[in-house]
Amino acid sequence: MSGVGKGVASSSIGKILQDQGYKVTAIKIDPYINVDAGTMNPVEHGEVFVTEDGLESDQDLGNYERFLDVDMYRFNYMTTGAVYDTVIHKERNLEYGGKCVEVVPDIPKEVISRIEFAAQKTGADFTIIEIGGTVGEYQNMLFLEAARMMKLKNPSRVIFVMVSYLPIPDKVGEMKTKPTQYAARTLNTAGIQPDIIIARSRRPLDAPRKKKIAVFCNIKEGDVISAPDIETIYEVPINFEKQGLAQKIIEKFNSLANGSKKGKLGKPVENKKKISRWKALVNKIRRLSGQSNKKTINIGIVGKYFSTGKFVLADSYISVIEAIKHASWKNGYYPNIEWIDSEQYEKNANKLKELKRYDGIIVPGGFGSRGVEGKIKAIGFARKENIPYLGLCYGMQLAVIEAARNLARLKGANSTEIDPNTKYPVIHISEDQKANVENQRYGGSMRLGAYPCELKKGSISRKAYGDKTILERHRHRYEFNNEFREKLEKAGLSVAGINRERDLVEIVELKNHPFFVGVQFHPEFKSRPLNPHPLFNQFIGSAIKIGKKN
Repeated sequence: MSGVGKGVASSSIGKILQDQGYKVTAIKIDPYINVDAGTMNPVEHGEVFVTEDGLESDQDLGNYERFLDVDMYRFNYMTTGAVYDTVIHKERNLEYGGKCVEVVPDIPKEVISRIEFAAQKTGADFTIIEIGGTVGEYQNMLFLEAARMMKLKNPSRVIFVMVSYLPIPDKVGEMKTKPTQYAARTLNTAGIQPDIIIARSRRPLDAPRKKKIAVFCNIKEGDVISAPDIETIYEVPINFEKQGLAQKIIEKFNSLANGSKKGKLGKPVENKKKISRWKALVNKIRRLSGQSNKKTINIGIVGKYFSTGKFVLADSYISVIEAIKHASWKNGYYPNIEWIDSEQYEKNANKLKELKRYDGIIVPGGFGSRGVEGKIKAIGFARKENIPYLGLCYGMQLAVIEAARNLARLKGANSTEIDPNTKYPVIHISEDQKANVENQRYGGSMRLGAYPCELKKGSISRKAYGDKTILERHRHRYEFNNEFREKLEKAGLSVAGINRERDLVEIVELKNHPFFVGVQFHPEFKSRPLNPHPLFNQFIGSAIKIGKKN
């Protein structure tokens, strides 16, 4: 089911195989007709993750990057829409030689072609392919068919892992295996037999349940892997390795390869240094999260993509959350992250005083006018009260609006996204983006992917990065309006980062403030657990100092 942990399981399998010395890449398959994830609602689908080469993809590509410490690209992600789009394009170009193009086998063949391309492009020993959604869903049938065809074509080169949830009903108190039995049988109807089952549950799997799954799902007991809830997702690879999962996978491939022309897997040297660093990180997280630990830092995230009904959805900002954690752990603190609905400040400005309890405030990316005035008020409060502030994408643009209104005295200053008729459009749409909007070209048309940025000498950002030029990932349509640059700088807003190619403002900072930085890009996408992003690291460091002072 959605959210059970397929992405983390895929990332963790890749991680433990990587630690054995193999080169690993990963692919996410989404069953949506959307060509990419850019037009999907974050509340329904979670965060839109942007790759280095500018693809708007599923948030699991962020998991792959964080666990494997390698960049993902366009070829690491596909959707039903993208696959159909390619097949139709090929048909129009007579690439099928005039044959009738059919859903089966031509769609599964295109899926396989994309998988093989990604494996060849990266030179990977292992390609982890995650099929999103749930076994038995109508929209997944073609991807399962592609998987079956791959296994048929190369039986020694493909194995299947099923991630299944084992509920423990509160009133019953017993872990139930029936849903997993049913899932395995449903997978069998697609012509696929799982080789390994990862059993997700609140608690570890016991021997009777493991035996029952083995008997009814037609696998060995040793191939049922217990995956209980744990403190941090970064512990999952260690849990898998304790159960010998990497070795089981290698042995299965070697067993399948007996007598095959492909031969057995080589034996690269496992990366003990890398393994020990990962284990040290997990031990540090456990220690910092312990009840006796008093080193906690309070971070407030002011936004709007937080809830569906009565449930809070952290997935909307998963990369931001992980980047905060990475930097906090590096600084020896455990983060207490709280969600703040900006709309409450529009109704009651007195509630802004509550922001004093936070050591640092972040306004992340977003779109639209809902809750914007509340965010601007929160930014103004952080500015005046010397609370460390980090604005990401939209958070940078709103910081510019706040400074324009209250420092430069440009009453009513705004973004043309919010108010097309504003007298002072300090944030506006560029000409190329204007044409996209006028012609309703929304999908994949923003400024996307990595762009260079030159940092101002002596700036907070330059100090954080330690480099003159950086490369960061973007996802936006609206830009800082250079007509107001001089006036805003005179008022106290410092332009600390510029894209020289197009003379675009990428970073703004506030003088005489502990930490007030707004960036037009998304630094959270490039943060890794063993290598926190420098801006988040600097932000958390400043927040710790403020917390101690208070």
